[in-house]
Amino acid sequence: MKTIKGPAVFLAQFAGSEAPFNSLDGICKWAADLGYKGIQIPTWESGLIDIEKAVDSQTYCDELKGKVASYGLEITELSTHLQGQLVAVNPAYDNMFDGFAPESVRGNPKARTEWAIDFVKKSGTASARLGLKAHATFSGALMWHTVYPWPQRPNGLVEMGFKELAARWLPILNHFEEQGVDVCYEIHPGEDLHDGISYERFLEATGNHKRANILYDPSHFVLQQLDYLAFIDIYHERIRAFHVKDAEFNPTGKQGVYGGYADWKDRAGRFRSLGDGQVDFSGIFSKLTKYGLDLWAVMEWECCIKSSEQGAREGAPFIQKHIIEAATRSFDDFAGGAIDADYLKGILGI
Repeated sequence: MKTIKGPAVFLAQFAGSEAPFNSLDGICKWAADLGYKGIQIPTWESGLIDIEKAVDSQTYCDELKGKVASYGLEITELSTHLQGQLVAVNPAYDNMFDGFAPESVRGNPKARTEWAIDFVKKSGTASARLGLKAHATFSGALMWHTVYPWPQRPNGLVEMGFKELAARWLPILNHFEEQGVDVCYEIHPGEDLHDGISYERFLEATGNHKRANILYDPSHFVLQQLDYLAFIDIYHERIRAFHVKDAEFNPTGKQGVYGGYADWKDRAGRFRSLGDGQVDFSGIFSKLTKYGLDLWAVMEWECCIKSSEQGAREGAPFIQKHIIEAATRSFDDFAGGAIDADYLKGILGI
């Protein structure tokens, strides 16, 4: 067994235009002062990392790691959630997702996809230069609009969709294999990879690619009413990254999983700050530790009620409280010892 590393924090929800969140130095000091030991860096925040420089210069990567380390922190993973989303976009969402892309490829879905694939591959190179073993991303979605279909899906649509999704990701997965880094898809509603079945379909379409792995986030399973503890039992060999995020699901006579287009605070299912929701983190940390997973526990803060400042302050001690120091010996070691065949035969009467 291994002790999970942490606490760490995903910086995507905190990076901004005002100090201390507008520079790597500022946000590192802020995180360290709150008790975090690691940071997950969103690659679209150019004030935190320059991917082009990271690809071209080992010196830049060494200096970046050194700066982070000077605050007593480590980089846990890089994230390309936004760019990964752009690897596969159904035309129904073109306008909304164009905002995630540089102006040079907006209005041009083919160019946008090519840019996204290239950027995620570069992030794999940067991850390797930084000595990282896992990378966080989204799969994108070609079929999400058919998840609860009317009219019914035509025969062959799902098979063709996963074949196309795999074709777009295989060059990325192969590049990450060359870099020795795992691609960890956050299993998430809105993505074609949103539960265990859809992940398995993708895995099959990629030939069970060894780098097509999972970022485990239980909050998205609560909102889908999926058994997030059993998910660990089934897929632990593929879980290579971990978002610690809380959620709750309180159905009423008026709404359930789909939420009736309500704002987040009015939905039956909503994300909460750590400890304010329904997720059984004691069960999760126990299972992840039992299976010996080498993970960082990274807080992703999203809450429609509590402020980000309070959520960040409370997050580090919450995670620290749940990290289990993995046992190095059995509690009943006194009953063990060297194997004595004659002694054992005597006990068995043979």
